[in-house]
Amino acid sequence: MLKQRKTKLSILISVSVCVMAIGSLVTAAKWMGVGPFQKAQQPLDAANSASSVKMLVSLSPQERSAKLVELATLQPASTNAEQEISPQSRARYLLASDLIQQGDATKALKLLDNLEQQYPILASHIAQKRAQAYELSGDNDKAKKAWEELLKNYPTDPVAAEALYVLGKSKPEYWQQAITEFPAHPRSVEIALKKLKENPNQPQLMLLVAKHGHYVKDYGTLLEQLVQQNGASLKPEDWEEIAFGYWEKQDYGKGAIAYGKAPRTAKSLYRKARGLWLDGKIPESKIAYQELIAAFPDSEDTGLGLIRLSRLNEPKDAIVLLDRAISKFPNYAPEALLDKSKLLDKAGSAKSASDTRKLLLTKYSNSDKASELRWAIAQQYAKAGDLKSAWQWARELTTNNPDSEQAAEAAFWVGKWAQQLGRDQDAKTSFEYTVLRYPESYFAWRSAVLLGWPVGDFTTVRDLSPKVVQQPQRPEPTAGSPALKELYQLGQDRDAWTQWQTEFTNRIEPSISEQFTDGLMRIAVGDNLDGLWMIGSLRQREKPDDRTEYLALRQQPAYWQALYPFPYLETIVKWSQERKMNSVLVTALIRQESRFMPGIKSAVGATGLMQVMPETAAWVAEKINLKKYSLENIDDNIKLGTWYLDHTHDEYKNNSMLAVASYNAGPNAVADWLKRFDFSDPDAFAQKIPFPETKGYVKSVFENYWNYLRIYNPEVNQLMTEHYAAAQKKAKP
Repeated sequence: MLKQRKTKLSILISVSVCVMAIGSLVTAAKWMGVGPFQKAQQPLDAANSASSVKMLVSLSPQERSAKLVELATLQPASTNAEQEISPQSRARYLLASDLIQQGDATKALKLLDNLEQQYPILASHIAQKRAQAYELSGDNDKAKKAWEELLKNYPTDPVAAEALYVLGKSKPEYWQQAITEFPAHPRSVEIALKKLKENPNQPQLMLLVAKHGHYVKDYGTLLEQLVQQNGASLKPEDWEEIAFGYWEKQDYGKGAIAYGKAPRTAKSLYRKARGLWLDGKIPESKIAYQELIAAFPDSEDTGLGLIRLSRLNEPKDAIVLLDRAISKFPNYAPEALLDKSKLLDKAGSAKSASDTRKLLLTKYSNSDKASELRWAIAQQYAKAGDLKSAWQWARELTTNNPDSEQAAEAAFWVGKWAQQLGRDQDAKTSFEYTVLRYPESYFAWRSAVLLGWPVGDFTTVRDLSPKVVQQPQRPEPTAGSPALKELYQLGQDRDAWTQWQTEFTNRIEPSISEQFTDGLMRIAVGDNLDGLWMIGSLRQREKPDDRTEYLALRQQPAYWQALYPFPYLETIVKWSQERKMNSVLVTALIRQESRFMPGIKSAVGATGLMQVMPETAAWVAEKINLKKYSLENIDDNIKLGTWYLDHTHDEYKNNSMLAVASYNAGPNAVADWLKRFDFSDPDAFAQKIPFPETKGYVKSVFENYWNYLRIYNPEVNQLMTEHYAAAQKKAKP
């Protein structure tokens, strides 16, 4: 379907990326379990490697207790001072942490005794655990002494902030020391909030929280108080921090005002203009864009600003702005050309519009906007019944724009249209290519279905019970100190997250590795919504160096495991089995609905993991005779949500596409679509869903489902590994 040389290159690139990403998972899968959602485990061996303890982290404290006790009593294999951390040291630390949580201070203290010498990487945290254990035991004198020793021995370590916080309860000067020396530490933020509660008129403390406390529950309220009470005395650098805080919380209108008072840079002026637009203040936004263009005529932000401003102007003025972007900003010229062609079409200038599109397709043939145009043309031909022309345009897209947003969809439809044209071998080649080149996409799943892989189709996926084998050892963060990485891999999530707050100093413009690590830390403490966004949005990076680093990261299993986690697994499996429903499908739907956030609410009131509407919950509760429930309760929410998903499946004879669409849009909408559109081809039907939200929702749910399979299912792992190996062999000269 592609030119010979380009086909080989694309397949080889895909093989190099995907085999690396899946190889270790296949190895893990061979440890196997017998049911769905198994945690891969290795037998415990007294001579096992230092990673033994890390493989127990996914188990509950009760499940791992006996194995940790066994490892904690092992004699180190060597006395070499440069040896790796011993399983014994890790086991003692993790077991002590578990015992402190369970209230057994005596046993914890025995395990912590002299552990710093054997486990120097976590020496300060061992001192912290010891102080916590003494507090738990009720021995206040020994606890105070332990905190004082921690402060003396590790005065510059972030853990010192914990000691300053505790000791500051009786000596206030310690609290001021924490704020001065560790302003980003969550304890310092907590101290600032306590002091502000006593006396709200302390702008420096409010600024500390504004800069370092984005996770604080009432963060937006604090920003507003800071601005209202101290706006006149704030410096431009302060406004930049405030603006970033508003932007993080998606309060774009207030963010725009703050960026207007921040240091005068192209970025701040662009965000001022964009924020005003997003807040509905169009005249003010136009003025702000004009300010950006006048102040920074050569900035890349101005290139995008010209395009944004053109969309707020009359066509004649808009074309002038677009021509300026085309002539001066090559990176934005493709987008400007596409916009210009649309304006010329509306103005009735068919030839000029056509010439503009030709320029886009020739001079900027490899751009994302050329891809967008090619896909629009292909769809027009398909709608008119000219499948051969549609096929040709889609194939041209996959050749010239293989990394574009439309490429996976186009590659799949190259196969579908070839199939409809009677070119079965071409169709098969296209489906194989789609799986190879775009393995994470919804269209890779559709291609796998049409290749006959046992991954479930719309009419069969509900009843499947695929095995899912999770890696026993956590991925290693790509940024941060050795102590942070060790804490995270031991499952000490709150401690790791706390450590990261002091280490993550580049929040406004993080590197790829920093942003990925921040995502891991957020997910670890249950902030799945922002955590998954931090990781998923890495694909939007456009700078060449960032792009290279991102593409290298996504070769690693850790990236995909982080992007597709399994929170609340036992509850999901329990109620999925109760409804005789594919638990991976339920997990995929929950990921799309709520990003696994139990207390989240939509603008219309949908609540919890499965985003159940209150009226729907009341109706289901009556059906199942559930007297008391809370939609924010994880068990109740999944119980009600899975019943309703089961109900939508019953309505549509177990067709999961229609059931999932109904779950999102309601049964009346789906019934209307079935009357209006032919359902003989489910892929064509999915393309015609008229609600953009539901159209995207269906694809996202099944893309999630497919990714959980390809990452964690041993059978699909094996199929993909064989598929890559065959393609690699075929591609060799």
